[in-house]
Amino acid sequence: MSTGTAEPTQSKLSFRRYRNGETRPHALRERIFQAGHSYKCPTYVQSTPPCQGSCPSGEDIRGYLSIVRGIEKPPAGVPWQEYAWRRLTAANPFPAVMGRVCPAPCESGCNRNEVEDHVGINSVEHFLGEYAIAHGLRFAPPETRTGRKIAVLGGGPAGLSCAYQLARRGHAVTIFDEHAQLGGMMRYGIPGFRTPREVLDAEIQRILDLGVEARLGCRVGRDVTLEAIRAEFDAVFLGLGAQSGRALPVKDAVAPNVVTATAFLRAFNDGRLQHVGKRVVVVGGGDTSIDVATVARRLGHIEHAKPTEFEAAIGGRLAHDVAEVSARRGSEVTLTSVFGLDQMQASRHEVEQALAEGIAVRGGLVPVGIVRGADGRATALRVARCDAKMAGGRLQIETIAGTEEDIEADLIVSAIGQAVDFTGLEEFDAGNGAVKADRNYQVAGQPGVFAGGDVIRPHLLTTAVGHGAIAADGIDRFLADEELDKRPKIDVHVFDLRRKMLEKGLSFTGVSEPIRGTSTSDVGIHNFENRSERYVIPHDALFLGHFSYTPRHQRSVVTLTSQDALGNFEERIKPLAEAEAVAEAKRCMSCGMCFECDNCVVYCPQDAVKRVPKKEATLGRYVYTDYSRCIGCHVCHDVCPTGYIQMGLGE
Repeated sequence: MSTGTAEPTQSKLSFRRYRNGETRPHALRERIFQAGHSYKCPTYVQSTPPCQGSCPSGEDIRGYLSIVRGIEKPPAGVPWQEYAWRRLTAANPFPAVMGRVCPAPCESGCNRNEVEDHVGINSVEHFLGEYAIAHGLRFAPPETRTGRKIAVLGGGPAGLSCAYQLARRGHAVTIFDEHAQLGGMMRYGIPGFRTPREVLDAEIQRILDLGVEARLGCRVGRDVTLEAIRAEFDAVFLGLGAQSGRALPVKDAVAPNVVTATAFLRAFNDGRLQHVGKRVVVVGGGDTSIDVATVARRLGHIEHAKPTEFEAAIGGRLAHDVAEVSARRGSEVTLTSVFGLDQMQASRHEVEQALAEGIAVRGGLVPVGIVRGADGRATALRVARCDAKMAGGRLQIETIAGTEEDIEADLIVSAIGQAVDFTGLEEFDAGNGAVKADRNYQVAGQPGVFAGGDVIRPHLLTTAVGHGAIAADGIDRFLADEELDKRPKIDVHVFDLRRKMLEKGLSFTGVSEPIRGTSTSDVGIHNFENRSERYVIPHDALFLGHFSYTPRHQRSVVTLTSQDALGNFEERIKPLAEAEAVAEAKRCMSCGMCFECDNCVVYCPQDAVKRVPKKEATLGRYVYTDYSRCIGCHVCHDVCPTGYIQMGLGE
């Protein structure tokens, strides 16, 4: 066993301020002395950073990183950790869970990748989630109750997110879930060594504490009719999830020891599955297949166990006792994917961890058949080499003739996707195994019925959280008889200047648009514009030369060997310490929002850019321009690290 970091630290600076062969720095002196005139003068433009634009749950990432780093100050008496957590959870109520399991598309989109390495957004989220649990933070209850009632069908990430957002608005919410506990795929799909159950329980309990009711062991369409739900509730949200696995796409794939990933993981998470066969083959390539493979590696096999024992466990019966489990040995686990290792959908870090644990990962293989023994059980998975590619959003696989081989197996697990079980709710099936909904996630032809998560399309847990939040907004407007307009092009939570000014006690008396003022207004930024709903700021709009090479502060990750993995169900990832979280947040470049660096004030040759008086200043209101002095030389724009200053006046 070894303790390491999630990814190797990049040691070379990738952003170059100067080209090869250049020996003299580019000074601004010549441009300042020329003082070229232009009809363009600075405007102050708030844009969406690519991290937020890439976040499926729409978190205000730049906002909470700004709080952690100390740029945006919390109200008096509120710890910065709590203030940052509340900013984060305005969009996503599961920071401690998502900080562990989200593959973090926000980090792939981070503009800091153009300098050296992305900001560790996921690790800061993890830190804030842990802080909130340790300090018993709770969501603020609604000030008023509306008396309106909403039924949420499904207690997974989409349903819980929707319930959370609706409860905050004062609506009465009841969750119907067929399982014994809430959580959906967060509980029954992800193993506990990735999502500790006490962490999941704590974040779910906060939602229930808002007054959300849960009717567990109750499936709508079986235990209660849909007609009864419609009669009792004012609106319905479908968050059923996709918890039925897809069988292998080969002829006659039914066998006692050929199972789906969802059945396998549910049996493990229920405590029914305690060992597997000696040889396990997993077909997939995504994160779920990695979960199956790593669970199988930890469970191992029992030398003289009956093959039917683990099959019975997956089928629903507890088949083992502790004495048997103590005699287990390591299993040979093979994971196959139609894609090569560099193209697999699973997180690269998770693939590397699986390889370290002794799991054989083989890419470029497609299943073509099942080899059976005399008893009808599978003895091997027959595969062939293939070329796979995505074309027009569809997977195309070309099998290479004459390359077939058999991979021996005592257990074969299909982790190639999931399906929605519409039993009792067939009217919502659009014919393709999913629900058809509009941009507000209202079901087509069903006013007052909304949907989200895997019933729309199977994707990330954080995607389901985002769907639930957007649907909650649609339900709230539906109940208020408001028109369900189109959603913003960039549908994320962003910094709200009006909220920040009100928080500081600045008045808006007699002003209809407080953040769109004039050069003499004392209640707004003159020539300020919020383009966050339509513009994601790219790296080439920033002054990257401002940022020096700063290595990422990475979380400690326990990497197991093949020997260590057996029976080890301890969590592998450790949160950042507070000082590390603050230091990592300081690496954020605050794309599209002023972070008070003073460059524009220092470099303006006309002293036209000035600081806002401290008693009137807030984040986003740090500087202003005296247009009687401005000559349009563009220097303030050129030295603005974040792209907040744009030259647009006069256009």
